Amino acid sequence: MAEKLNAVKGMNDILPPSVPRTEKLPDSALWQWFEETVRKVLASYGYQNLLTPIVEPTALFVRGLGEVTDIVEKEMYSFVDSMNGDRLTLRPEATAGIVRAVIEHNALYNGPLRVWTVGPMFRHERPQKGRYRQFHQLDVEALGLAGPDVDAEMILIARALWRELGLIEGQHVRLELNSLGQPQERRAHREALVRHFEAHAAQLDEEATRRLHSNPLRILDSKNPAMQALIEQAPKLMDFLGTESLAHFQSVCAVLDAVGLAYSVNPRLVRGMDYYNLTVFEWVTDQLGSQGTVCGGGRYDGLIEQLGGKSAPAVGFGLGIERLLLLVQALRLPVPDAAPDVYAIVPPGTPLAPVAATLEALRAQGVRVLQHGAGAEGLGSMKSQFKKADGSGAAYALIFGADELAAGEVTVKSLRDGSGAQQRQSLAAPAGWAHTLQSRA
Repeated sequence: MAEKLNAVKGMNDILPPSVPRTEKLPDSALWQWFEETVRKVLASYGYQNLLTPIVEPTALFVRGLGEVTDIVEKEMYSFVDSMNGDRLTLRPEATAGIVRAVIEHNALYNGPLRVWTVGPMFRHERPQKGRYRQFHQLDVEALGLAGPDVDAEMILIARALWRELGLIEGQHVRLELNSLGQPQERRAHREALVRHFEAHAAQLDEEATRRLHSNPLRILDSKNPAMQALIEQAPKLMDFLGTESLAHFQSVCAVLDAVGLAYSVNPRLVRGMDYYNLTVFEWVTDQLGSQGTVCGGGRYDGLIEQLGGKSAPAVGFGLGIERLLLLVQALRLPVPDAAPDVYAIVPPGTPLAPVAATLEALRAQGVRVLQHGAGAEGLGSMKSQFKKADGSGAAYALIFGADELAAGEVTVKSLRDGSGAQQRQSLAAPAGWAHTLQSRA
């Protein structure tokens, strides 16, 4: 027997609900429901779908994310193409690739662009619940738009998604906001941060010491309990913002206030990429332990020019799908039933042509049909087929018995309401009774 091969550590299979799994990961039915919800919400805001390659030039992320970010320094899956020597990387996030595509195809020539994408990302870090080496993101971006109304729109899109999924803002997830201002304001704040932390160098941990002169803003994001008092005493970026930056942030807050969306201003919120300016935000939860951020983003007006395009503003957010679906599971939120509407039971020896014709007609009417298939030993007994029908979760069984077929009919048996009620329906006109098979919520 050949040696069994397993998936790469930290990279998971997304399995159908009927397949048992050792680790409680979201099944494919939950993913499908999420993606359908995303399409509905994003369409309501006028966003279009855009897909980019999984593999990009390594330089894209080094230039876009920053050389001293954790992602570039520690987490990227990078390699040299053996055919031509190109340095390539499995994408660790989606924004840089979207910006590259916009520049390459001159996508802003006709005006601003609102787009979204869903797909796998890759980071080489220690796998843990909700944090994997291959993970999946929803990414939403608005490019060519500078106003605070679009910053607020990003946040409202996330809220609309929460509501469609059954999450309650303020209870299951809550919003935190900050402004990073403009580069010159951050430079003044950076100098003040360095002076503050240099004056308390003995209290810095190894990571903070390493970041002190390369990226001191990230020290504010440290989760080390021993450093929290020192971080709390650090200069606040908000105190360094000029009139325009403050007005932009206040306008974002005014929109959120007007629509009744509660939030808190978190002066330590900095995000993990170097490209952000002005508004940054995160949606966080207390339901997933230390992995509390489920969605985050902000404005990145300098990134398009930084990656070789004509200067243009942009804002967006990313959402970790695994983490969000784990939250849905943890809260036991109601999700649509993925089971078929009906299970077709076919006694051994039954002619298959009328069965197939009827089931195809029902499917054309939108009925979800699972047909019992023949295995190595044929179709199996009626008892075993009824057992499979019950296990499928179907609301009804269609029984194609010899008596029924002789009369040009099929028996419809209720499986879920406890009545076991049966009635016959005509094979000649399945469109006339298909709707009765879709009656459950």
